[in-house]
Amino acid sequence: MIHESTKWRRFTANKAAFASLLILIILVGVAIVLPWAVNLGDPNRMDLAKVLAGPSWSHPFGTDQLGRDMAVRIVYGARVSLLYGIGAAAFGVAVALPIGLVTSYIGGRTDMTTQRVVDVLFAFPPFLLALAFVAVLGTGLVNVIIAVGASTVPPMVRLIRSGVLAVKGEEYISSARAVGCSNMRIIVRHIMPNIIGPIIVQGTLYIGLTIIAAAGLGFLGLGIQPPAAEWGTMLGESRDYIFNAPHLLAIPGLAIFIVVLAFNYVGDGLRDMLDPRVTF
Repeated sequence: MIHESTKWRRFTANKAAFASLLILIILVGVAIVLPWAVNLGDPNRMDLAKVLAGPSWSHPFGTDQLGRDMAVRIVYGARVSLLYGIGAAAFGVAVALPIGLVTSYIGGRTDMTTQRVVDVLFAFPPFLLALAFVAVLGTGLVNVIIAVGASTVPPMVRLIRSGVLAVKGEEYISSARAVGCSNMRIIVRHIMPNIIGPIIVQGTLYIGLTIIAAAGLGFLGLGIQPPAAEWGTMLGESRDYIFNAPHLLAIPGLAIFIVVLAFNYVGDGLRDMLDPRVTF
């Protein structure tokens, strides 16, 4: 067992991961606290006299095709994009965890049937799977979270299964059975704590992937609907102005790039922190 202080030192030793964590903390603070602390104004307020204006002191990120302040919309869009990423990744883990734990521990026909269903879902690219769920559920914030989160379930179930198969043959599991522990107690108290590390790491990486998937749906007009500010939707609305107002695409695109990269580096740092085999 790695001591908590040692875990933190292992994480901070990864400079990219630590810097990315600071970036995410700042982003969350800006997205949640800044609109309350500072009167940013309405993100949907239009000023037709300043349509497609470039960056300036009054509008640091310029304005869009309807004269709306891009800086304000980026801040409010960060709320939606982070909610997409964290909500979808949490939904995927919440669905996959009991399925992967129980079926792989029971084994036999239950495990075989579950894995064949997972194999069928693996035949669809994750984004196409998310599109299929959106087609069934419809657009909107909650439906997109469910759709994108559902696309992460198959690989998460497979990851959990590999972890369970690796530990369920260990001696301490046999000892727990010998003293009369129930299957549920063995799963919750003895198996899950020993495989939770890779799940946390993969879940963190999925936040970045789900932000990209949700932005893709927004770009296609299948995410949260205008005039709500969301980075993918902002990209979709501004694609006709790529030549005469490139900042409309560059700014939300850069925001998506930075956030996804930060989550990937944080996931890499969590792997270093939780894996005792990693040395420095």
